[in-house]
Amino acid sequence: MATIYAGTSGYAYPAWKPAFYPQDVPAARFLEHYASRLTCVEINYTFRRTPSEKTLSAWVAATPPGFVFALKMHQRVTHVHRLKESGREPLEYFLGTLAPLKEAGRLGPVLLQLPPTLKADAGRLRGFLGLLPRDVRFAVEFRDRSWFSDEVFELLGEHGAALCVAESEELATPDVVTAGFAYYRLRKPPYDGPALARLRRRADELVAGGRDVFLVFKHEDDAGGALEAERVLAGPPSA
Repeated sequence: MATIYAGTSGYAYPAWKPAFYPQDVPAARFLEHYASRLTCVEINYTFRRTPSEKTLSAWVAATPPGFVFALKMHQRVTHVHRLKESGREPLEYFLGTLAPLKEAGRLGPVLLQLPPTLKADAGRLRGFLGLLPRDVRFAVEFRDRSWFSDEVFELLGEHGAALCVAESEELATPDVVTAGFAYYRLRKPPYDGPALARLRRRADELVAGGRDVFLVFKHEDDAGGALEAERVLAGPPSA
């Protein structure tokens, strides 16, 4: 059954007290509390370092069944090798370290966030997508508009990879579905009632078509993104 997953990029923010985390909840229990209210989290620190097996197992233990972790691909793959064949080894190593999440059924999409200096190169993208295993979901975030073409969208679709639909002040990705799931990175706060209703309607449409939907709000110095994720899960009154 298709599901709407909503959360934020990260969770370990003491500044979210008391709006999201109660004052008496220690940092060691942030994830447990977060997962009692939201259904996914995007982990960004994996862009710079690989999580240990102990850490991943602790995440699983702290969260309920059905809660999933989306992880950002390590920078060696996206920013050093820049999708070239030479990135095969770090790609395989990174994916291998995620076994505890995968075995527990808690692995959400792996986010490939490309550098804004990487311009469209369909041949390079085709070769890289061919390296990706089909038993892991991948979402690709392009940060240069030269990638927004039917050729690129078709390549993603051929390999079952999702176009990451990213909203920011700098760039808005076309809302094109290329995979059996959809991944949204929502970076234009604040999202008011009508905006959340729009997101929920879109998510409901995709779920009705059998696709899981991931809605990832931006983490801020305050708890706004987490509260917006909670509201969209509940369904805004005007939805």
